[in-house]
Amino acid sequence: MVDDQILLTYAEQLGEALAEKGLMLASAESCTGGWIGQAVTAVAGSSAWYDRGFITYSNHAKQQMLGVQPATLTQYGAASEQTAQEMAAGAIKMSDAQLAVAVTGIAGPTGGSKEKPVGMVCFAWASKQGLARSETHFFSGDREAVRRQAVGAALLGIIKLLENMPPSLA
Repeated sequence: MVDDQILLTYAEQLGEALAEKGLMLASAESCTGGWIGQAVTAVAGSSAWYDRGFITYSNHAKQQMLGVQPATLTQYGAASEQTAQEMAAGAIKMSDAQLAVAVTGIAGPTGGSKEKPVGMVCFAWASKQGLARSETHFFSGDREAVRRQAVGAALLGIIKLLENMPPSLA
């Protein structure tokens, strides 16, 4: 189980890694509703490495704030890696950050389908140089558990990205 202490530990590790490289982070969130931003700002001094967060729960907000294309939403849906990728790219474009994480998915308890069940969460991580990677996870549990696991996976993904980032991209 991902608890508050684990999220704080991840956020602290992330902050240290970003500060060490002199980088700023932006987040673009849908199903986590700002929880990534809350987790990282729980760390004192996070304004040195966290630029801003976008909470884009509706499709309109994803388009308006992050530039997600209507065709992407129509073809792939809001809960898709393609949408997460465009959200991450938009967060980079609309911020002063060099790195971004985006998360969108189906936290439940309703809204799932056979193709996209409750617990499916899509992530994308990007840098100023472009998309770093995207992936989809399938979490179990109730709405809070799915969201909490998604925040943990988002933070760990940024940490991994920083660990594998060539010095030329920092």
